[in-house]
Amino acid sequence: MKKVLLVIWFVFWGIGINSALAIERAPTISDREIIEKLARIEEGQKAILREMDKRFESIDKRFDQLINIFIGIVASFAGIVAVTIGFAIWDRRTALTPVIRRAVAIEDREERLERALKEYAQKEPVLAEILKGLGML
Repeated sequence: MKKVLLVIWFVFWGIGINSALAIERAPTISDREIIEKLARIEEGQKAILREMDKRFESIDKRFDQLINIFIGIVASFAGIVAVTIGFAIWDRRTALTPVIRRAVAIEDREERLERALKEYAQKEPVLAEILKGLGML
């Protein structure tokens, strides 16, 4: 039994040594290599920033275009509304002018008829009584 335990212990001990020896050491990097890599990273970041600036400028130009289009649409809508209101006012004015003329003509005719009836009522007592009953004399 002791032999079996001893064999098992050697096997595990051997596995432990092999796994410890399996680890590779990283190669050492000099300060110069670190500085060169950092310089390349900084250049890459500057290139990314330049690209981002270009994209933001193109987005700004596109927003300006969209704003101009929106202003054009709003101006067109305002023009259409103004023309519609102008047409409505012109239409009402042209539609009411004949009605006003006719109303003035009817009022003038009514006044003449009333004067004629009053003059004739002075000669005819029956007509005078009718007009008095209607409150016209």
